[in-house]
Amino acid sequence: MKKELIISHEDEQSKIALLEDGRLFELHEQEDKSEFVVGDLFIGKVRKLAPNLNASFVNIGYEKDAFLHYQDLGPQFLTYKKFLQDTVSKKQTSSSLKNFDIQKEIPKNGTIEKVLAKDESVLLQITKEPISTKGPRISTQISLTGRFLVLIPFDKSVSISKKIASSEERERLKTLIESIKPEGFGVIIRTVAEGKKVAELHNDMNQLVQKWETAFKNIQKNKVPSKILSEEDKASEILRDKFNSDFVSIICDDENMVREMRNYLEVIAPEKKNIVHFYDKPTPLMEYYNVEKQMKQSFGKHVNIPSSKGAYLVIEHTEALHVVDVNSGPNINSAPSNKEHALNVNKMAATEIARQLRLRDMGGIIVIDFIDMINPDHRKELYEHLKEEMKRDKARHKILPPSKFGLIQITRQRTRPEKQIETAEVNPNAEGEILPPIVVVERMEERIRNIIQQHKGKIFLHAHPFVEAYLTKGIVSIQTKWYLKYKKWVTIIPRDSFKYLEYKIINSKKEELASYSN
Repeated sequence: MKKELIISHEDEQSKIALLEDGRLFELHEQEDKSEFVVGDLFIGKVRKLAPNLNASFVNIGYEKDAFLHYQDLGPQFLTYKKFLQDTVSKKQTSSSLKNFDIQKEIPKNGTIEKVLAKDESVLLQITKEPISTKGPRISTQISLTGRFLVLIPFDKSVSISKKIASSEERERLKTLIESIKPEGFGVIIRTVAEGKKVAELHNDMNQLVQKWETAFKNIQKNKVPSKILSEEDKASEILRDKFNSDFVSIICDDENMVREMRNYLEVIAPEKKNIVHFYDKPTPLMEYYNVEKQMKQSFGKHVNIPSSKGAYLVIEHTEALHVVDVNSGPNINSAPSNKEHALNVNKMAATEIARQLRLRDMGGIIVIDFIDMINPDHRKELYEHLKEEMKRDKARHKILPPSKFGLIQITRQRTRPEKQIETAEVNPNAEGEILPPIVVVERMEERIRNIIQQHKGKIFLHAHPFVEAYLTKGIVSIQTKWYLKYKKWVTIIPRDSFKYLEYKIINSKKEELASYSN
């Protein structure tokens, strides 16, 4: 499988698209100033206790207090508490945990008010980003994730991913990590560590220890609430967690990000650093790689199933769950000869559903109503196919066998808000007034004329595909007439993401010179 990472940076926001064999499978957006990302470490202050929930609400600087349940305190909460107090009071002068006095573990089924008090400071980590009206979900069980290892303070154990099957390799990794891990830390060995050399694992360990050192120094500043350690940016996180030999190219339109990713690959996979390329063409990156087009096709209530000759999905969202209905379109009737065809369409639908869950980052309960199949062997085959397709999904999930009504239920972990993109466009004939298209074009030309008089470089006009077609149609098109009139060629670029009469005029440095949005 050929994987490509497409990263576009614009208006202080990064859009990151993961393509697998040219198809869009994941889409992430991240603000440059995003302050509350899964994995970030904070010092927060307990705002209030909620004994009826056995939880507390903690101020970490977000508009909504973060939610901390007793079960997320972790057995070593009292040790973390002492470490924070000792560090702030300068009693703890080093980030080293060697010989640190480990406290008694808190009861597994205890109550929040017996271990936590109002206005108390806590060291915590974000486990779920703010979603809708809810604040972040947090934990006081800290873990630092690297490429091959996860470092856990105040632990002694070394555990290994169950996906590493070889007993010899498991023993090799465990012996190796036990010999290099710092005292006072536990380690989880990730699946990607399989077969890695000592130097690679040692380097990863050193980077994680350095992260802990950075967090310790920031704790010493004693500012509450405050962030003490940032998770990597989204692009680096994807590289850390998903990068493998299947990646053939990483394309980015920001030179600084290109440099950072090359440096990151220099550490985790030096032989692959040259697959990172800087994109510097007038057509926007996401448009050039058909990402915007695929977004239009993949989001929304109705989604076509590729190669199914008319079958489609209907995706509905409720407060409690997501419902996916598989529709056969004009292909299938109840005749016995269509039983095999129903299975094939269902399998194609299962492949698309697995993609949709990743693409939209749908979490919670998902109920799927496939096309009815009487044959129990077909139902079993569909179930196994869906499980196989879902193996590519890194989010924790569980798939239940088909119910007696033919429904399949999936639960899927959600740590970020679900991705929702509005695919419907504004109807120009709806209520409200808009400028006539001919007036928009006249004003567009007026702006272009003014810009040409003041600007010597190249000019690019980004517009809806319908407008682009209107401006470029015919032997003597409007675009050609502009050239004859102003002696300067205006390159017109169709934008799938634009509204009908929306346009932007941009120079070769990608600076916006003029714009209009209906």
